[in-house]
Amino acid sequence: MTSTDTKGFLKTAILFPVFIPTIIVIVLVLLGTISNPELAGQFFSEVLNYVTNTFGWFYMLAVATFLIFIVGIAMSNWGNIKLGPDHAEPEYSFLSWFAMLFSAGYGIALLFFGVAEPVLHFSAPPQGTPGTIEAAKQAMQISYFHWGFHIWAIYGVVGLSLAYFTFRHGLPLAMRSTLFPLIGNRINGWMGHTVDTFAVLGTLFGIATTLGLSVTQINTGMNYLLPTIPVSIPVQIVTILIITLLATFSVVAGMDKGIKRLSVLNIGLAIALMIFVFVVGPTLFILQTFVENTGSYLSNLVERTFNLQAYTANDWIGNWTLFIFGWTISWAPFVGIFIAKISRGRTIRQFIVGIMLIPTIFTFLWFSVFGDTALHLILVEGYHSLVQDVQQDKAIALFKLYEHLPFTALLSFLSVILIITFFVTSADSGSLVIDSLSSGGVTNTPIWQRVFWTTTQGLIASALLLAGGLTALQTASIVSALPFTIIMLIAIIGLCRALVIEQHRNTSLVHHQPTQHSSTKHDDPQALIQRRLNYLVAFPTQEQVREFIASTAYQSMEAVKQGFQDKDWPFELIYDDVNSRIQLKLSEPNDVEFVYEIRMCEYTTPTYMKELKTKEYANQEKYYRAEVFLLRGGRAYDVYGFDQNSLVNDILNQFEKYLHFLHISPKTLPWKMENDLHH
Repeated sequence: MTSTDTKGFLKTAILFPVFIPTIIVIVLVLLGTISNPELAGQFFSEVLNYVTNTFGWFYMLAVATFLIFIVGIAMSNWGNIKLGPDHAEPEYSFLSWFAMLFSAGYGIALLFFGVAEPVLHFSAPPQGTPGTIEAAKQAMQISYFHWGFHIWAIYGVVGLSLAYFTFRHGLPLAMRSTLFPLIGNRINGWMGHTVDTFAVLGTLFGIATTLGLSVTQINTGMNYLLPTIPVSIPVQIVTILIITLLATFSVVAGMDKGIKRLSVLNIGLAIALMIFVFVVGPTLFILQTFVENTGSYLSNLVERTFNLQAYTANDWIGNWTLFIFGWTISWAPFVGIFIAKISRGRTIRQFIVGIMLIPTIFTFLWFSVFGDTALHLILVEGYHSLVQDVQQDKAIALFKLYEHLPFTALLSFLSVILIITFFVTSADSGSLVIDSLSSGGVTNTPIWQRVFWTTTQGLIASALLLAGGLTALQTASIVSALPFTIIMLIAIIGLCRALVIEQHRNTSLVHHQPTQHSSTKHDDPQALIQRRLNYLVAFPTQEQVREFIASTAYQSMEAVKQGFQDKDWPFELIYDDVNSRIQLKLSEPNDVEFVYEIRMCEYTTPTYMKELKTKEYANQEKYYRAEVFLLRGGRAYDVYGFDQNSLVNDILNQFEKYLHFLHISPKTLPWKMENDLHH
């Protein structure tokens, strides 16, 4: 619900059925951890063991489903559908898109685990003898598996669902929208509120986990550079408070001045660090292992996807695979909404290929550069103390690696700066997403709300560090991910149903042949030829097209409207004189809308017409078309020059295709579009 003061300024956009349950859970967690941290830590440990032992199979099966689904969608004909109207174009370049996605939180994981995970798997593999060549190979394969296709499939399911329903069907950018094909307008009731509440809680705990991991690495890095600064929980909490304050300034600055600028800085600095380590490290070894590890990952992908280590009694799967997947699922609403926002205009296939291939390849390069460099130091150069250092403290792994590279102090300092900027962008962009979810999809919210959520994230991260450190962070991620995993599976069903309906619509538009009508006016072949040639080589001016829309198009649509009104069809005619747009619209409460719009579009006059040097087009730089737009966007054909009978016939032909779509659909989607998709 949005309220304003007497001057019209926005005071709050909070949706209280989502906000209040979220606050209650947060307060209970904070009170429980602060009042008795030791008891809370023991409780978190027991809950973690119970969830991983009881629901581990469910997490693994769900993540496998996400991967199979997202790949299947990309390979199907549905991949051609645009995330937006058919005429929409991408709003952001791929580089800008990837920079913001990388900085939204993914970079922290690479910095924390890029060295630590391969070394820990090498020293304590789930199978086989530690410290061997086979253990090193297995360590890299596991690292690839944990941060490869599965991670981006999770993000892709949420991001694709949100982008499709928001930009294709005009629904709010909130998790509740993904369930619209199944429950219709009830997404605005308690079911929708419940879904968004779980999404907010999952995102909060996912971000808190990320912030908790990053602040431990920041503290370790500061201790490494300045030994007088101790590695302790109080220092980490103070660090959280300071960086949360920086994130607050970024929130106040806004998206372009805050997140976007920091994102560009982050991706540039991260790539620079990776290139430096690649050049001064064992370059040839990195290239060789990158190729070999990628092949091993692909060949063992199916086996590892369904491997739960059911025949071995240990907690490795819960400490590693289930934690990383659970963390990713809890993080998915945030990343999903974030990538959905910047993916309008791309096709589904472009979206999936973009988020699956490019980030995964970058991830594999990162782990090969940092992880294989660490393994090379251990296996070839005898730097065995690195294993003990990492086992004692995961957060120090990156800095210990730098000890055997040039410019150790500078690399460590830059890494700390990079972690801090990642921290800030994660807290900043996370607060924007949580604020939007808790406001029912509203994006223009007051600054104080975003500041509130930024502060709340810092408090939760601090509380979880007090209540058991990494164990508490793991528990928060895995437990909060459980209900959201169910929501994601339901969202897949909803998206499939919507895409099936979309396919019926495309079939009706492409394959159904409307009834042909003829007129004795066009019986003369020579007259028909002259009329068609005049139309084909016409490059009308803005005034000519504007006049056509105001006269012939308006009269034709008015005639169709009157004819349908005589049969009690509620057609509406909307004329925009300023932008030269006219729209004939049918709005039924329980069916998909029918829209036939004619819009003036500007184009550059073709070179071949100028070369003809005809008097009419010699100096004409632009020409205009009266193009048809339906509900799903532009049809890319021009009706300028149609007489009234031809234009009426075209409208009726499109309406006949629309009726055929309703006929072949098993059941039309239970929504009424709330937004004009053509803007």
